[in-house]
Amino acid sequence: MKTTLEVQNLCKSYEDSNVLNDINLKVNEGEFLAIMGQSGSGKSTLLYSISGMDRPTSGKVMLYGKDISEVDDDKMSSIRLNKMGFVFQHSYLLKNLSIRDNIVLPGFKARTKSREEINRNADRLLAKTGIEGVANHDIKKVSGGQLQRAAICRALINQPDILFCDEPTGALNSSTSKEVMDIINTVNSEGTTVIMVTHSAKVASRADRVIFLMDGKIHDELILGKYNGEERRTSERVQKLSEWLEKQGF
Repeated sequence: MKTTLEVQNLCKSYEDSNVLNDINLKVNEGEFLAIMGQSGSGKSTLLYSISGMDRPTSGKVMLYGKDISEVDDDKMSSIRLNKMGFVFQHSYLLKNLSIRDNIVLPGFKARTKSREEINRNADRLLAKTGIEGVANHDIKKVSGGQLQRAAICRALINQPDILFCDEPTGALNSSTSKEVMDIINTVNSEGTTVIMVTHSAKVASRADRVIFLMDGKIHDELILGKYNGEERRTSERVQKLSEWLEKQGF
């Protein structure tokens, strides 16, 4: 299986504090990886370091075999824009733009496709996530779940290879969280690699594999396999993961 992202001996320090210590990790093409751990274990730091939003102190981040950890800022910005998508706990949509305009903006900025193609892709994503009816709404006039769906559309507008998610359901209620995770699982099933930080066992149970960070190191990992949406199997996955997390002291 083709490796999308490989992390080699990754370390990250802030002044005298070592946040990540000698991380080694491979993520295969089309895999859904969840990152878990106690607060302060380095989850978000790892996500930011491997996605180019932050620079590692040492080590390598290989994207399709090419080291991106030391490329200049302009090149890294281009990689993030064209090869990666990002979904955070809060949507961070621009207040002066409509839902639709927020979604198409990264596509127009990338300039790799015509405006007509970008608009068609936006229409497809809006329909796919069920928010086509609010496409022209002000972001203050839609629900939190609709905002998060719009954020997912924005993250996917340039058809990235990897979708990075940092607590994508952290600000949502349980029913809306399920809807958002259904969308993320669908995106993953269509071939997009997903790397997600979450504190929720229910959310992490949607992943193929879960790694647990402790003191800036990968302490353990659990293989769950592909999620199929079946209610009974979902409950079994949550239970298996919860038992494993209990052993980690989580």
